[in-house]
Amino acid sequence: MATRDTIGVGVIGCGMISGAYLSAAKTFPVIDVVGCADVMMDRAREKAEEFGTKAMTNEEIYADPAIDIVVNLSPPLMHSEINLAALEAGKHVYSEKPFGVDAEDAARVIQVAREKNLRVGSAPDTFLGGGLQTCRKLIDDGWIGSPISATAIFMGRGPETWGQAPFFYDYGAGPMLDLGPYYITALVHLFGPAKSVVAMTKKGSEYRTFAGEVAPQYQDTYKPYDRYPVNVTTHLTGVVEFHSGVTATVITSFEAFAHTHPSMEVYGDQGSMTCPDPNTFGGPVRVLRNGDKREWQDVPLTHIYSDNSRSLGVADMAQAILNNREHRCNGDLASHVLEIMLAFDRASQDEKKIVLETTCDQPAPFPLGMMAGVLD
Repeated sequence: MATRDTIGVGVIGCGMISGAYLSAAKTFPVIDVVGCADVMMDRAREKAEEFGTKAMTNEEIYADPAIDIVVNLSPPLMHSEINLAALEAGKHVYSEKPFGVDAEDAARVIQVAREKNLRVGSAPDTFLGGGLQTCRKLIDDGWIGSPISATAIFMGRGPETWGQAPFFYDYGAGPMLDLGPYYITALVHLFGPAKSVVAMTKKGSEYRTFAGEVAPQYQDTYKPYDRYPVNVTTHLTGVVEFHSGVTATVITSFEAFAHTHPSMEVYGDQGSMTCPDPNTFGGPVRVLRNGDKREWQDVPLTHIYSDNSRSLGVADMAQAILNNREHRCNGDLASHVLEIMLAFDRASQDEKKIVLETTCDQPAPFPLGMMAGVLD
């Protein structure tokens, strides 16, 4: 298990996002990637060869005493199942977003982890990047006064041009569970836990059409330009109320051909701040303060990790295990974010405000002056 200065990691799921994780992991000495697994062993062997690790099965990862954390990069519908299997094997687990697709399953993961005195973590970790850490620093230091409200907006036409397009319109995905984790997690990072959600949601159409290429997993079902079903709401808009008093207007949509809204803005009683896309680690960050004559000012980033640093959350979790502190991308945060996202459809269907049952601590900000690769 864990040595004095390194934590062994096993990756389950060698799909699209695995390369970013395995590449960034090399920048953190606290992480030792022991092996990677996938239901398609050819993919596991390919990633193992590319990143200098070992191709393994899931069972081998669960059984290997050199592995302390299982990084779960499986499809969303498998997240809770693999999280639970890893915990039952005595491993800490860090899941790709969303933390789950069902609040009860996610709560079960948290419960088992507590019973076994193990840690649970989850993406996204983009809020640990230099961009959103700078935003947090500016808010905490009062640059725009007391925050009153915010906007968080992701809108696009959807990934029709991707060969995996049906995945994004199926249960467990859609614009909220696919992109929403970045936006909602960023809001909790900036303002603390949420209190309630009101929302209206809709589905733009019952079917979408492939724009061309069809991914291998769908080729037995669809041909280019075939229609495929839309099984999720594709336009969700609502207001999240935070215990801190801030209210945030949130829109996630696969129904917009174009828009000009910034990804995130925060409005305080002494100024406004434009935040970077929360699906990135860098900037830009801009502020307009009371007395600035209506001119926005670019703010240099106060923190490092502005490049693609996926695995930053895993590294923080590993360092936290060694130093016996709380990790920032923890299960309580992820479970709370999941409940907020699921509340949009619930609020719309029930035509009422949803008072949230979960909560979490506001993640601790990174300190200034960090050295690359060193988190404590």
